[in-house]
Amino acid sequence: MKNTFILFCFLIINFSFAQKKQDFSVVSPNGKIEVKIALNDKISWSISHEKDLILAPSEMALTLDGNVILGQNPIVLNSKKESINTSFETPLYKKKTVKDQYSKLTINFKNDFSLEFRVFDDGAAYRFITKKKKEITVKNEEVVLNFDQDYNTLIPYVRDLRNPKDQFISSFESHYENKKISGFSKDTLAFLPFLIDYKNHKKAVFLEADLEDYPGLFVTNNKNKTGFESRFSKYPTQETNGGFNFLNKLITERADYLVKTKGTRTFPWRAIVIAENDADLANNDMVQKLAAPSRIKDVAWIKPGKVAWDWWNDWNIYNVDFKAGINTQTYKYYIDFASKNKVEYVVLDEGWSVETDIMKHNPNVNLEDLIAYAKERNVGIILWASWMAINNKVDAVFDNYAKLGVKGFKVDFIDRDDAKMVNSVYDIAQKAANHKLIIDFHGMYKPTGIQRTFPNILNFEGVKGLENNKWTPNDDVPLYDTTIPFIRMMAGPMDYTPGAMRNATKSEFKPSHSTPMSQGTRCHQLALYTIFEAPLQMMADSPTAFMKEQESTDYISKVPTTFDETIALDGEVGKYVSIARRKANIWYLGAITN
Repeated sequence: MKNTFILFCFLIINFSFAQKKQDFSVVSPNGKIEVKIALNDKISWSISHEKDLILAPSEMALTLDGNVILGQNPIVLNSKKESINTSFETPLYKKKTVKDQYSKLTINFKNDFSLEFRVFDDGAAYRFITKKKKEITVKNEEVVLNFDQDYNTLIPYVRDLRNPKDQFISSFESHYENKKISGFSKDTLAFLPFLIDYKNHKKAVFLEADLEDYPGLFVTNNKNKTGFESRFSKYPTQETNGGFNFLNKLITERADYLVKTKGTRTFPWRAIVIAENDADLANNDMVQKLAAPSRIKDVAWIKPGKVAWDWWNDWNIYNVDFKAGINTQTYKYYIDFASKNKVEYVVLDEGWSVETDIMKHNPNVNLEDLIAYAKERNVGIILWASWMAINNKVDAVFDNYAKLGVKGFKVDFIDRDDAKMVNSVYDIAQKAANHKLIIDFHGMYKPTGIQRTFPNILNFEGVKGLENNKWTPNDDVPLYDTTIPFIRMMAGPMDYTPGAMRNATKSEFKPSHSTPMSQGTRCHQLALYTIFEAPLQMMADSPTAFMKEQESTDYISKVPTTFDETIALDGEVGKYVSIARRKANIWYLGAITN
């Protein structure tokens, strides 16, 4: 009897051990990508593409208050595999319909959490899901990316800090540095997306998607110097005005956690896109597929288009019988130009109001008159505002200006992606939608799919665009322009602000505040209107400059900003890219080199 009891206990122990030490695998629909999930003391995943190891075993865990670590000593309750083959409509995107086919694995664990894996023909992703009854406090998330070799990377380091002591507050505008994984700069962070260049011509881009009520993901070098590990901005508890022109909220104190959030929820996707041909990276839908569906039922009122912009050209119009500047006459000139050239919008950038209180107008700008003048000419008015000025009075601001007839806002100087700021971005998007206002998030972290969830968000910065390049003679801008379609643009639209009518080689380029120029040819600038995804696309130069180059203006005015079909014809990261896009029965082709 005693021996029987010992045997019974041994069987129970072995059964429990088997449940903990279980492994899983899931394969893409085309059979090329395999994801393996190993359950040991921790949960890890690895990815191979046709036997080539893309991601070496890499751990994942979610730490909650009370030192509860979801992913440590995991015990499986059950699992389920599914094959999904569907599609969804995208009326404000680079294609009309997105195919969404993947193999899905959901593993349910003891302690009220799950992991969901999706394996597509072009990549893979996972996310945590919790099913707690009460609010939870997330202390940390462990996201690890390990590699079997010291590969080359193209990675954007944090630069342009709003507070020199805080790497989590920046403009998210950086060039990509080409260096080995082991060459990651010490004591700094990098943000997503970034690229790994394998030695077999394959490349992978690392992204996150469906970021909501949670901080954005940064990475730093891991201890082995052959991979990366996550860093997150802790939740702000005290803030003060500061940064550029005191338009930022700088964080003076943080909590010891990332976010207090609902106990039952999904967490952001950790995603990898794999390509055998570089061109495939320039036409990828991973973030769009992983994002939450639209929360706006009727999107018919959302009007994409191009924007005549004032700030980059410093309101520098000439041969006029009035003083150019931030005044009503100048903006009527911009509106006349937009109307004549079928440009959908004019943006009134910094200076039309008091920067810190946009309910107080510049006395030289008769906003009501301009809105009426523009409406008669089928031009919409968009207003610039700092995030801080919007956030202080978001309901009153949107209600007031929507009633006046304003079509949208360019919200600037966000410069953070902690959970508090991410929640503010969602709040602004929802309240703007309630008032049928479009949004352009400038000074912004990279998009992570909110553009699908709230399609009234027509553009994002988070890119080192023409605005920033205005003052940077040492930058290799054509190199950057031929890199971002394969990396940054995978996250979503880019408010790069093209449209320079003065163009120069790098050796001839000179910074200029009032007569700015671009590096590269005029045709390079024109091609960007097809290549760069931007449902709301700026025309950076002045109306006078555009009218002097009417043939270029005529071309730009004819290029749509959303499309029914997109084909990446060819490309090599940092060297050249060629993209064709169709609207109705007309194809538009853009091609640039470095």
